[in-house]
Amino acid sequence: MKKIKISIPATVSNLVCGYDILGLALQYPCDIMELEMLDEPGIFITHIDEFGLPEDPTLNLSGIALQALLNDYTSPVGFRLTIEKKIKPGSGLGSSAAAAAGAVIGANFLLNNFYSKEELVEFAMEGEKIASGVKHADNLAPCIYGGVTLIRSLEPIDIIPMPSPELFVTVVHPQIEVKTSEARNILPKNISLKDATTQWANVAGLIAGFYSNNIPLIGRSLVDVIIEPARAALIPGLEEVKRKCMEHGAVGGGISGSGPSIFMFSQMENVAWKIEKQMMEIYTNLGIPFKTYVTTINPEGVKIISSE
Repeated sequence: MKKIKISIPATVSNLVCGYDILGLALQYPCDIMELEMLDEPGIFITHIDEFGLPEDPTLNLSGIALQALLNDYTSPVGFRLTIEKKIKPGSGLGSSAAAAAGAVIGANFLLNNFYSKEELVEFAMEGEKIASGVKHADNLAPCIYGGVTLIRSLEPIDIIPMPSPELFVTVVHPQIEVKTSEARNILPKNISLKDATTQWANVAGLIAGFYSNNIPLIGRSLVDVIIEPARAALIPGLEEVKRKCMEHGAVGGGISGSGPSIFMFSQMENVAWKIEKQMMEIYTNLGIPFKTYVTTINPEGVKIISSE
């Protein structure tokens, strides 16, 4: 193959209590990226979306991640990228991760899968570092592996794919921007042993719920006593969304990544649509523009649309 077109999924990271260690891929929305392998070195990027992102590969997250891969690759090749972003930057739905992961996964497809998934995460984290100021993989891992993932360690990389429960995911994206770097800066530097113990128990319960497909346990474990309370002030309507969605049958949910998007799980599709209606009513009343998505967990991650 010399040319490939792929879709790269949005992701929900943290999953409420699993700060920087848990994430899942969504079926929708997805970025679209076309990559063409060139016989000469160089990275050339064109954006065909509305976000005004830089096309200079030294400033573009896709370009930075791809250059990390090319610095390691043994033969002189180049790539031309055409990117249509549908995951809005600053949404809390893994926009930067999609940009970085899509570039290295697409290139790896064209290089006959020369690199392992763990190595692709390493390259893609170079792009994520530019976006947030630190290397993290809670969005990258589900994007690359699909489904639900646990990042046990980054040094060395240790990523554990987990079973994906059959849950619907309803997302509301208030059209305000919360930058990941800023959302990290407001987090507490010290926490009590009591809060740490509660958080550990919820993370353990959530993972146990995924492995046993115990939906009530998943719901009970979607509680954050450390990160979400610090970020709640950045997201108008958060507590009302959570409360009213739970009243209408949601399993549980919370902030997606660093926000401002909010996700809620439900077992039944009709409940997922009812939850969307509640989200829409809340943000209409608040006078804040928004987008909503009703989707499911994406078990595959990045998908090939076409190749030639």
